[in-house]
Amino acid sequence: MIDKAPVMAASWRVRGGFSVGASISKEPSIHQLRLYLTLSEELHFGRAAARLFITQPALSQQIRELEKRLGVRVVERTSRTITLTEAGQALLREARAAVAAVDRLRRVADAQLRQTSGRLVVGTMGAEASMAHTRAVLGLLRDRHPGTTVQLVNLGFGDHMAALAQQEADVFFLRPPVTDDIELHHLATEPRVACLSAGHPLAALPRLTLAQLDGVPVVDMPEQVPRLWWDFWAVVPRPNGSRVHYGPVVTDMESLLHTVAAGEAMCFLPAAAREYFPRPGIRYIDVVDLAPSTSALAWLRRRRSEFTIRAIRQAAQEATSRGFVEAV
Repeated sequence: MIDKAPVMAASWRVRGGFSVGASISKEPSIHQLRLYLTLSEELHFGRAAARLFITQPALSQQIRELEKRLGVRVVERTSRTITLTEAGQALLREARAAVAAVDRLRRVADAQLRQTSGRLVVGTMGAEASMAHTRAVLGLLRDRHPGTTVQLVNLGFGDHMAALAQQEADVFFLRPPVTDDIELHHLATEPRVACLSAGHPLAALPRLTLAQLDGVPVVDMPEQVPRLWWDFWAVVPRPNGSRVHYGPVVTDMESLLHTVAAGEAMCFLPAAAREYFPRPGIRYIDVVDLAPSTSALAWLRRRRSEFTIRAIRQAAQEATSRGFVEAV
């Protein structure tokens, strides 16, 4: 005998006038969740629509469709503003997690596509793309693997290690230290120098010690930058135990140099900055007791055996074994 009882009758209703059946039969799209997250930050349809480059009616329609699919209201609308409902607040965390998961999926898929198509995304920061060691490694890669397509991307301070972790770049020419999930091949070593405003009293000296720089504010980095990396470049801790004071946060070389030239803070940079970043109002001064910096090719440890990453690793090893890259 066949049970003819209805299955999850679509006539069941929930507060707000939405059908439970609709929420079960139709899941929200990632696009709708992205729109909702932006709206939750702006709490204003006009501002959110402008930020998303869509019209306000289109955004409102998508949010209503999201509510129908979820079976709950996520926002309360008034003539001027909106607020998140209790359900809307409860769903925020899961919406963020869902969008982040899809973003990770897309990045991993893109990385695998690059491998199968022979395309390598190479990250650089500052002037690393112009350095002799970078040119030598990429030249050998082209010679040994002419079918590999290389795309160079230059990123800011807050993005360079994140680009590796998120697989937006396959390898990176960078300045260590790095986090434990990243492997390195050493390419070059050079001194670090102090970068000061030309108007600072210490800028007139031919050379400095770290102790002379006590109390001079150092530019700071965005919070997503690993502190072990910036601690090295800010020289934390100082050998004499003095406290380092931080100045404004900078995101890339141009903002860093502008901040230094304005006299708001100083920083330490590779000596090559003298050649690659000469600027009015900036002075580079040798620091006699400052440890040198190194340049390296970096990749995620778990991706070391992928074809294109293995190919550039081998090019880097050949370049150093043949003495093409080591700086004086």
